[in-house]
Amino acid sequence: MQSNSLVVRKYGGSSLATTDHIVRVANQLSEICRDGTSVVVVVSAMGDTTDELIEMVSSITERPPGREYDALLSTGEIISSALLSMALQEKGINALSLTGAQAGIKTTAMFRDARIENIDTDRIIDRLPKGGCLIIAGFQGINEDQDTTTLGRGGSDTSAIAIAISLGLKECEIYTDVEGIYTADPRIITKAKKISFITYEEILEMSSLGSKVLHPRSVELATVSYTHLTLPTKA
Repeated sequence: MQSNSLVVRKYGGSSLATTDHIVRVANQLSEICRDGTSVVVVVSAMGDTTDELIEMVSSITERPPGREYDALLSTGEIISSALLSMALQEKGINALSLTGAQAGIKTTAMFRDARIENIDTDRIIDRLPKGGCLIIAGFQGINEDQDTTTLGRGGSDTSAIAIAISLGLKECEIYTDVEGIYTADPRIITKAKKISFITYEEILEMSSLGSKVLHPRSVELATVSYTHLTLPTKA
């Protein structure tokens, strides 16, 4: 499937850190939808939600069962998707939130670091409101036993790019709280410089070495399917 009236956008946790942030994102999306465009939105958990959930686990056990660990961590993205859907509906925009499982994202059985094997795009297309938003919880899927799995920290990038590829789109838009890719985190290093152009090989190396720009697996997917990748944009 490919359509000029369909786009995929991913919003990171810093862009959804508070309910005010979520309303701001809803304002952006509502403007797009009012032009007749349908948007598949992939969301991360709000702010530090995932870290807070991990701290809760650490206070109970040092060796949490993988199944329960993933079931817990997946809730952060579900909260974001439901709240953003509510914010859009409040503005008169047709919106619906889905978990990774409801969106038909099938993964390997490995908990904490699963890989996407298949996406049932019919489930996405059937639930996508025309001129509205389908909000999908990133970072998660479901294995053959119907258990929730997660894709590793930063995995919402991979969710978004995999969905865009499955839908036959030529572009996936990534939004965060920083305008583009920098030589260092500009929130920490004030002299960091914005990079105007970067190759897949360079961004993959940055991601693999710990940069939080994009999830390494998302870059690998994009390398195979796209000739170029739009640099992250400030939401």
